[in-house]
Amino acid sequence: MRLAVFFKQARLRRDKAFLSLKAELEAAGCELYEAADALLPGTDMLLSVGGDGTFLSAATLVAGTDVPVLGVNLGRLGFLSEYSPGDIAAPLLRGEYTLEDRDLLEARTDPDGLQPAKPFALNEISVHRSGAAMLGVDVSVDGEPLPTYWADGLLVATGSGSTAYALSVGGPICLPGAKVMILAPIAPHNLNLRPLIVPPGARIRISFRSRDRKVSCTLDNRNLLLDKDAAIEVSVARFSLKRVRFPKSNFIGALQEKLFWGEDVRNEAD
Repeated sequence: MRLAVFFKQARLRRDKAFLSLKAELEAAGCELYEAADALLPGTDMLLSVGGDGTFLSAATLVAGTDVPVLGVNLGRLGFLSEYSPGDIAAPLLRGEYTLEDRDLLEARTDPDGLQPAKPFALNEISVHRSGAAMLGVDVSVDGEPLPTYWADGLLVATGSGSTAYALSVGGPICLPGAKVMILAPIAPHNLNLRPLIVPPGARIRISFRSRDRKVSCTLDNRNLLLDKDAAIEVSVARFSLKRVRFPKSNFIGALQEKLFWGEDVRNEAD
């Protein structure tokens, strides 16, 4: 098995838990190599070593390929990079895993000259004001205009991203298999504007009203500046990301453990 390894933090190359996993996999006959910008031919799987931020960067590396990604958690939260190094080798070598399809978002800009090099996002694509002035965001879904969002910004999230930025701005939690897009304003100056669930086949077009010359646009953890007269179209990408999932994986359990979902402190003993 040929395994690519992706890091964002150089220090993790020397992490004892990762080195132990690497030695165990190599002893079983696996070939491991470090991938920074591209994958070698014949790569069977990409190991994303770090936290969820590393996993988001790894997603752009495999976009458009069928290479699955396994998150090796050496970070903090660990929703995407779910598995500790010590829990990986045995089920991986026995083939005891499934591949879970996760939707990616694709962004297209008008004019095309502002197009990002890697126009894909696993969690969310967000637009933000670049200065102190409030941002007006005009949105249409399949050509149908929505009320203008006057806010700090707006995000479009996948089901995967529902437990990330979208959650912090009041969006719903979606199960990993949910095929949806979430439209959510960021600090809106209107209490009547709420997050909106959009079907995955929709095309979302976003344009701006701003006194500033630029608008900030973020694709997961990658940022670029757009002219205020530009527009961006967001849709679900033609291909998905394949995430490696072991049998003991439990999304609801992860919500309770990592985000304390449903915990009622009123019933705790003094």
